[in-house]
Amino acid sequence: MAERILFLTGHLAERRLRKVLAEMSPAEFDWDVRDIGIQVAALMTADLIRRRLPRDAVAADRVLVPGYCAGDLGALAADLGKPVTRGPEDLHDIPAHFGRAKLGVDLSRHDVRIFAEIVDAPHMSIEAILQQARDYASEGADVIDLGCLPGTPFGHLEEAVAALHAAGFAVSVDSADAEELRRGGRAGADVVFSLSETTLALADEIAAVPVLIPARPGDLDSLCRAAEALAKQGRDFILDPILDPIPFGFAASLVRYAELRRRMPEARILMGIGNLTELTEADSSGVNATLFGIIAELGITDVLAVRKSPHCRTAIAEADLARRIMHAAKTLGRLPVGIDSGLLTLRSRKPFATTPAEIAETAAGIRDANFRIEVAEDGIHVYNRDGHHVARDAFELYPKLAVAEDGAHAFYLGAELMKAQLAFDLGKRYVQDEPLDWGVALKRAPEARAAHRAPGATLQERRARRREKPK
Repeated sequence: MAERILFLTGHLAERRLRKVLAEMSPAEFDWDVRDIGIQVAALMTADLIRRRLPRDAVAADRVLVPGYCAGDLGALAADLGKPVTRGPEDLHDIPAHFGRAKLGVDLSRHDVRIFAEIVDAPHMSIEAILQQARDYASEGADVIDLGCLPGTPFGHLEEAVAALHAAGFAVSVDSADAEELRRGGRAGADVVFSLSETTLALADEIAAVPVLIPARPGDLDSLCRAAEALAKQGRDFILDPILDPIPFGFAASLVRYAELRRRMPEARILMGIGNLTELTEADSSGVNATLFGIIAELGITDVLAVRKSPHCRTAIAEADLARRIMHAAKTLGRLPVGIDSGLLTLRSRKPFATTPAEIAETAAGIRDANFRIEVAEDGIHVYNRDGHHVARDAFELYPKLAVAEDGAHAFYLGAELMKAQLAFDLGKRYVQDEPLDWGVALKRAPEARAAHRAPGATLQERRARRREKPK
């Protein structure tokens, strides 16, 4: 038998909530909606529900309240004799709230190892290298790659390898200089980049796993011969046919990766993705999404990621999320849509949760002076009991709001309207009093979200007052 859920809401949101649930047509649960007798659902509290919802009136298996509902839901559940849970803060996110739970997409799994390169390691102190390594690891890196620079002495290479190992990091050394690779290997590096058929003898001197590259650009035969030579010795290795940048051989290099996988179906293969992310002036989140789709298809096991250019400052975090999304998509046999929106940094798939007609209907029922702000396909909507205004440019709205004498409130509305303007122009979801969702491109501490709440007549301020009331 399907679970029966009672959704609690207020006067203004009841019709919208019923419409959302009706359009969902959920097979996994039955539902009912109850107006709890409050105008704005976001101001609901556990105490208010306790007063207005008798225990014997709950004919459901579970009660779901708005995400903003304040109070002790555990105590409320004990009083009602039914579980009480918070739903999303925006009722239009209810389908995603239940869809995610139903799909059970597990993003804890992946099958790609990320090497994160510290590009300027020879110029950095040991402590700076360790701090960079900690940052990279926090973003998802599995191996810290010490990048050597041509013609630049790296006198503290051995010390850097030892310090990283002591701090618990796996380490690789990346150099075109055979002596630096020898030093790195003898210092205990786990992996060295890169050896070819012509420098393969160096592998006999060190225990590090070598990354093998073609002896000449595009020469897969030499790469495979080097791999076969190490395989006969029982040595581990990783193959890198080299990903070329756009438009200088990128398509041909993808063909090489596919051909290498055909020739060596069980081998570990590495792709250096910096040639695309760093050398293409485009948002790296989209580039990484595409690359990791290719990586998943070809069974690439390792990637070398770089975040040198400022426009790639979240490239490692993007790579970490992309490998998880694409692994889930491949494992589940589904398209990489609706799994996680973290790589949608610029736009939203469903930016406008409400139609202009629905907003107008809500605005007509408002009886207080608090300004509500919503964004729909026709522009930015601002409304309270004194009027409903719509514009495509936030600057057109300010003169109509009559808040010039209230500096704090004017500042709050200006900040919110600017967010709404960005959301409208870019096609992002806007929710009043919440930061825009920039996905993996911006990680913001939860406490920062409330840093500049207005002290004027806003929904957020009223919610805060209710939460602070002594019990």
